[in-house]
Amino acid sequence: MTNQKESQLNIKELVELNAINHPAWDEPIICRVEVDLPGWLKQLTGGKLWEVYGEDEEETCISFALRELHDHASAHAKDKVITAKLAEVTLYHNGYAVVDVDGTALFDGTLTNGTSDCAHLSYFHAESGEPITLN
Repeated sequence: MTNQKESQLNIKELVELNAINHPAWDEPIICRVEVDLPGWLKQLTGGKLWEVYGEDEEETCISFALRELHDHASAHAKDKVITAKLAEVTLYHNGYAVVDVDGTALFDGTLTNGTSDCAHLSYFHAESGEPITLN
């Protein structure tokens, strides 16, 4: 009997919550992602330097092509052939990201504040451009 009363109370609370008008939640919001791509790849791969050498933008995402940089001392060492690694970073407009290095997935997930020191998300009202602080 207690469970039925608790369920009825929970349902009543949910109905009341849904009845509340939340006009701010109905406004369009823009999410801007700023990522230090070479810094992020350096972090993900353990310390090599990277450079962006290409990008391709589509309707839902933007992809960046990066290559690993080598210093002259290691690149010209005798009897040593060094092949630069290639990476592709795809940033989706919804905050999702995929990072592949030489065909191996290093990151596949949502970029949120705290995921990396190299990524920062900002939110803005679409109409006014005013910044939004999310808790």
